[in-house]
Amino acid sequence: MLKKLKELRKTCLKMSHAGKDGNLQSVFSSLEILYALYNGVMNWSPQIATSSERDYLIVSKGQATMGQYVVLSDLGLFSTDELMTFCNFDSRFGMQADRTKFPEGGIENSAGSLGHGFPMAVGVAMAHKIKGKTNNVYVLAGDGEMNEGTMWEAAIFATSKKLSKLCLIIDDNESISKMLSIGSLEKKLREFGFAVANCDGHNVNEIMTNIKSLQKEAEMNQSPACLIAHTVRGYGCQTLMTDPSWFHRFPNDEELKNLTKEVDTFCENK
Repeated sequence: MLKKLKELRKTCLKMSHAGKDGNLQSVFSSLEILYALYNGVMNWSPQIATSSERDYLIVSKGQATMGQYVVLSDLGLFSTDELMTFCNFDSRFGMQADRTKFPEGGIENSAGSLGHGFPMAVGVAMAHKIKGKTNNVYVLAGDGEMNEGTMWEAAIFATSKKLSKLCLIIDDNESISKMLSIGSLEKKLREFGFAVANCDGHNVNEIMTNIKSLQKEAEMNQSPACLIAHTVRGYGCQTLMTDPSWFHRFPNDEELKNLTKEVDTFCENK
């Protein structure tokens, strides 16, 4: 699995280099979460990508979209060659996803302004409940998004309507503390009525186990669930983990070689 995740990270580096754009630090912090969802949690595959019975993933943290692209490509939905058109003028693979460009499915929402994806996911979960459907709805959000009022308005609605098929995953890479501290996310979400758990956001098995356990608790309590996944910006590449200038940059030819080598030689301290 570690080898696979390194390959996905190297693909992201190549995409950023080819497209001359990217939020690599944010993508790398979310990659294990996305991989876990598609490879062990969700009822989803390319064969049912447009089926009404599929589980849904809304990527509210739009700057992590590149990570979603590479995971979906690894599952066979897109070709690697097409990924390398990233951010070209005529490419459908942009920094923020446009769901209208993916008739084969996989991209459930158009991303952009933060704070929008979670309310969308709540709406999808509510629609399923009204229809008597049992699809799970997952949403990936960044901890910085939790400063948005729309996130808490959606949270109130989700608990009041007992949306037990809704699971919010927060990529907590400590961005929120750099903007405005709001105290304990876990405590606040519990007070709002969510079933909540914390995990290592770079441990795929831990992510899977915690989500499945949370879903059982949410079903029992008739409440939405939230997994707070603790992550590191740029995880898997030492330079991206330590140099804040990579917040929004793309690698030049020499940097691509160096960063790729760092990904190859990265050792997990676990």
